[in-house]
Amino acid sequence: MSRDARWDALLELVGKHGRVDVEEAATTLDVSAATIRRDLDQLAEQHLLTRTRGGAVAHGVSYELALRYKTGRHAPEKQAIGRAVSGLVAVGEVVGLTGGTTVTEVARALAMRPDIVGETAVAGGQPTLTVVTNALNIASELAIRPQIKMVVTGGVARPQSYELTGPLAVGVMNEITLDVAVLGVNAIDIERGAYVHHEGEASVNRLLAERAQRVVVAADSSKIGKRAFARVCDLGLVDVLVTDSHIGAEARDRFGEAGVQVITV
Repeated sequence: MSRDARWDALLELVGKHGRVDVEEAATTLDVSAATIRRDLDQLAEQHLLTRTRGGAVAHGVSYELALRYKTGRHAPEKQAIGRAVSGLVAVGEVVGLTGGTTVTEVARALAMRPDIVGETAVAGGQPTLTVVTNALNIASELAIRPQIKMVVTGGVARPQSYELTGPLAVGVMNEITLDVAVLGVNAIDIERGAYVHHEGEASVNRLLAERAQRVVVAADSSKIGKRAFARVCDLGLVDVLVTDSHIGAEARDRFGEAGVQVITV
């Protein structure tokens, strides 16, 4: 097993259980305890977990993996959600995209639509879509598409999510309007709304939602019924939730009662 595969597995264990034991992890991954100790030390140096005697524990109230370690989690569901959200966007609209792995799949799905990036998509040199994002990875993927007008907010980059936050990002958001905002969240609670791990990201995401005519939350079902550290908005600001078919019937009904259209894929 490669180092990256071990690290991914260790972070998955910490994310699921809140802790990891050296000996148990060594048995699970079929490597030596010394290798696990070295891996945990290196992950701790990157502030992805906290070392303890005999193992490691998660950081903070709600554990956050860096984006590079989250890309493989629930990947098929996220790709299906991305395609479904893409279908809700009309040619010519102004779309706000937050960061996160699920919204990255939305951006990729938009970039594959022939009516947006096809040879006949550009009419009179006008962009077929305007995308506003605070996510550097999304901007880098879409900037090479000449048919898409790419607008990036300012701000300070967070290495965990590649998102720009802070007053510079807020300054740009205060000057624009959007047709639709697509929010990636770390948790969505029926009673209290949408959450992310970082208060700076929550602030920018909230502004994106407030500037939009329609707000779509893109989240796989593992996020439903959970809470994270910083609240983005309550459900009154959300028009549509796009998730996978594993959402429970009760949760789906309660979102509907709150005025949120639920689309499952």
